[in-house]
Amino acid sequence: MERVRPNRVFSLLGLATKAAKTASGEFMTEKAVKSGRARLVLVGTDASENTKKDFRDMCVFYRVPYYEYGTKEELGHAMGKEMRASLAVTDSGFAKSIRACLEEAGNETEVAVWRK
Repeated sequence: MERVRPNRVFSLLGLATKAAKTASGEFMTEKAVKSGRARLVLVGTDASENTKKDFRDMCVFYRVPYYEYGTKEELGHAMGKEMRASLAVTDSGFAKSIRACLEEAGNETEVAVWRK
């Protein structure tokens, strides 16, 4: 099985951001999850353990797929912004494509807590 290059995930994040289908930063990500708009949550692998735990628990409670992927700098760069510890994808199509890439890549840094 050929491994998917990680930049595919970042490319999709860039497209989703341009289409205004993402929410980034801890406050906006939390708001998207709690309002039911989030379809997928990504948290940087270098985010603090407290941030990871908070989002992991929140995503389990609200039944939103959660992954730890990339660094804060990589996530921010993919979105054309400064560093971002967390982000939510609010479009089902983009979320499905990103999840497919993450699952196909089989990267050991990703953590899927709950999947639909």
